[in-house]
Parts: sequence; C-alpha cells; structure tokens
Amino acid sequence: MTTGTDQIKSALEAALSGVYPGTSTVTDLRQLSGGASQETWAFNLSTGEGLKELILRRAPGGVVAKRATAAPDHATEAAILKLAHKAGVSVPEVPCVLSDAHGIGPGYVMTRIEGETIARKILRDAEFANARKVLAFQCGEALARIHRIPRETLPPLNAVTPREQLAQYRETYDSYDYPHPVFEAAFKWLEQRLPEADELTLVHGDFRNGNLIVGPEGIRAVLDWELTHVGDPAEDLGWLCVNSWRFGETTKVAGGFGSVEHLLEGYRAGGGTGMTAERVRFWEIFGTLKWGIMCMTMYQAFAQGTDRSVERAAIGRRSSETEIDLVNILYDRPSPP
Repeated sequence: MTTGTDQIKSALEAALSGVYPGTSTVTDLRQLSGGASQETWAFNLSTGEGLKELILRRAPGGVVAKRATAAPDHATEAAILKLAHKAGVSVPEVPCVLSDAHGIGPGYVMTRIEGETIARKILRDAEFANARKVLAFQCGEALARIHRIPRETLPPLNAVTPREQLAQYRETYDSYDYPHPVFEAAFKWLEQRLPEADELTLVHGDFRNGNLIVGPEGIRAVLDWELTHVGDPAEDLGWLCVNSWRFGETTKVAGGFGSVEHLLEGYRAGGGTGMTAERVRFWEIFGTLKWGIMCMTMYQAFAQGTDRSVERAAIGRRSSETEIDLVNILYDRPSPP
C-alpha cells in the first residue's frame, strides 16, 4: 500500500469526524524524522473546541512488515496506552484507532505533547537541570504504575519468562556463528542466576532515555510502546540502567541522570513492591547483553545486504561497546568517565 499526503489527510478527516465536535479540516500534515519501524506524522485539526495538535502513528507505507518478535499490533498498542493513561502514567491520549476502512493501513492518532526527547540535551542542557534531579524518581514511579496495571485488563500480549527470553537471545546469538567470549561469559553468569518467574506483569519493553518526552519539570510522556509484553517487571528498570542509554553520563546509572537508589524510591512511591538493586543489576547485565546481540543483528542485516543503510552499519559496530560494558559490570570495574 502506498499512500500520499492527500490520501492520509482525507482518511484522518474521516476517522476523526465523529471524535471531536465541529471537526473541519486537517492542516499542516507533515512526516517527522526518526522512528525506524513506524511512521510518525504531525498535524493540526480544527474543532469546535479549538485547534487540536495531534500525531498519527502508523506502519511504514501503511503496510505491516513481518517481525522477528511477537510485537503488538497498532490496536493493541493503542489499548495499552489507554490503560496506562488510566493508571496515571504520563502518556499521550488516544482519541482514534484506524480501521481497514480508512484505507491508509493500521495506526492510531494520539495527542501531541511538546518537550525534548534528545538525550544529549536532556542530560547536559541547563534548561533541564531541575529535571535531572527528579527524573530517576519519576521513572521509578511511572514504571510502578505500569507494572501494577491488572493483567486481566490487558489485551492479548506475548508473555515471556526470563528463562525463555534468555533462550531466545542465545538462539539468535548462536545463529550468527560469530563467537564473542565476553558474551559467552555473560550468558553463563545470567544462566546461573536466572530469577523464578513468580510475578509477570505488563512490561514497557523499551523504557529508556530517548523514549521519554521531557520538560524542565521532568517526564511529560512515555513513548514507543511497540515492544510491550508481559514479563519480569525488573526488566524495565534494568534496561533503563544499561550504559548505552546513559549517553556518556556513565556514573549516573539510572538513565544517565540519577541513581538506582532514587529510581527504587520512585518505584516504591508509585506502589511497586519487591524490587531490589540486585534484581535491577541482573537485568542491567541482561539488557547490556541483549543490546549487544541486537547490534549484531543489525550488522548482519548490513553484511547480508538486506539493509545496506549507514544506520545499520553504525549501530552494528556498537556490539563492541557492550562487551566493554559487560566486563565492567561483571567484574565490578568502574565505568570510564
């Protein structure tokens, strides 16, 4: 399916005609940069309540590509956003989910929230100095609210235990026949310490600096729910602490802006229970290994010619960075400044 700007504009006007009173026309429709797996479009909508600033999120070209992971479809992702909003998580509201009848492929419309997503600015600019003091706490609080959403209210989602997830990444790693001794050591370390799957909850799946909209006061919205699933809640906290998402602020383990202690304080304040620094460290190591293998996957796509983009090649080489990070964590060496 190939859809032009005029077709998208007409489809949005039809889809939103019954949502807001006095809807007239879509204006200033433009595709935003970023988002390798999904298209993001910004637009304005005139309504009887005034101008609405909105975002369209849809499959590239309106066509859903096959993916290696059991990612939720757009309707499921939209349903999770609505549940998160109800639970008090800062997320965009979703006024409309597209159907086949709209003719531009699967997707949904959400409210546009202003703020910053570029990690370098959030972690360094004076504008966000006060935000950096509270971000770790706010992240913990948001994650606790996500994890407390009752499972019985969730739409069908992929559920994976820590053991199953580790086996999946082991299979991917072995398929490349490209040994990395540090990765082998990390696999062995994790295998010996796998937690029991006592409590599986909703997991965001990619909660990190770069997927948060931030203002001077802190978090304004949690974005990019396309990897959401049911799993160990500590996975989200550990992923936030992976060194790759600290963007050079290596001594501030939680996202490059705070401490694990502050993160856990926020988690408890949000109603979360049973979370410890030891659990977070396990998933920090797991997340570092996982990102290293994901980098290997991107390199393989480039090397085999399925995706010859510079982005794939550049990210692919970063597997070596995760090896350094794993050595530092596994052997309790301080990260370089």
